[in-house]
Amino acid sequence: MTSPILAEARLSTTDLRADLAFFGQVLGMRLDQIHPADNPAVAVLSGHGLRVRLMAGLPETPGTLCLRTDDPAFAGGKQHLVAPGGTRIEVAALNPPVVVPPTAHAFVVRRLADGAPWVIGRAGMHYRDLVPSRLGGAMIASHIRIPDGGPVPDMVHFHKVGFQLIFCLRGWVDVVYEDQGGPLRLSPGDCFIQPPEIRHRVLQASDGIEVIEIGVPADHVTEIDHAMTLPTPHLRPDRRWQGQRFVHNRAEGAPWMPHRLSGYIARDTTIAANTDNTATVRVVRKGQGLPGMTAHDADIMFGFVMSGAVRLLGEGQPDMPLTPGDAFVIPPGMATCLAAPSDDLELLEVALPGDFTTTPC
Repeated sequence: MTSPILAEARLSTTDLRADLAFFGQVLGMRLDQIHPADNPAVAVLSGHGLRVRLMAGLPETPGTLCLRTDDPAFAGGKQHLVAPGGTRIEVAALNPPVVVPPTAHAFVVRRLADGAPWVIGRAGMHYRDLVPSRLGGAMIASHIRIPDGGPVPDMVHFHKVGFQLIFCLRGWVDVVYEDQGGPLRLSPGDCFIQPPEIRHRVLQASDGIEVIEIGVPADHVTEIDHAMTLPTPHLRPDRRWQGQRFVHNRAEGAPWMPHRLSGYIARDTTIAANTDNTATVRVVRKGQGLPGMTAHDADIMFGFVMSGAVRLLGEGQPDMPLTPGDAFVIPPGMATCLAAPSDDLELLEVALPGDFTTTPC
């Protein structure tokens, strides 16, 4: 085995928020990683020649010394050792690949009226979980809001993720991205695709900003980049990160076309074209004609009602009236119909992969 190039102490915590303040303000350590963003349970800090991983509810006494190495032998696994004094030692890859677990397909309806709690997550943002099962860890969908606008206490960071969408519902937010020039403003109906590991920082937001964030897989790491300063000096709009381009799609002036579902029209956000068909993202409105029962073969089909009302009919399921703030997931092969759309219906549709088939039933 080659010599590890990074070591950290792993410690249990019963109050991560309080420990972050203690390690940062009292001990003067800096935050390097935190995840998951919607309800942090793991944080990595460094300082004084020490790297510490705090993990909520970790049942370990004593702690574990974790060694991270670039040895290819550890690319797909870990080795566990025990020192004579009882300290556990874990040797693993320094940069393990992002692994998306198999999708646990399920029919999901999550209503705003259900009263799911808002949890304070990364940078003080409020998160509402839209798919509690996470489809077995395959994806996470969050409704995020910042009640009080102004500067956001964010740092330059990136996400070790396979796919990530930010779609603005209301308000605005300014974000700066690696190799994409100066600050970019996300307004209602606009969206960003954040390619894997693109560095970025949230600068400021309006009062009441709300966005939908989709991440694949559900459990992914947010890592702080202390070395990079944004904006970067070069403008590289065609740069790819792991095959994906950065996308800033604007709602204003976008064309509307017939949707895959009868009775609807949609505008495409160019996501499929810029992510090698990793995903398709569309905004859907009521069109002409009557909706009918269909089934699809997409691995993940997520919807979120932004305005208006619609009824979701599904085989073996009760009639599901949906209103703004409601989310749903339709598994592949299930016959469903979005029936009785109101004239002002507008919903967000996210499908993975981007190339799939819809069949009338």
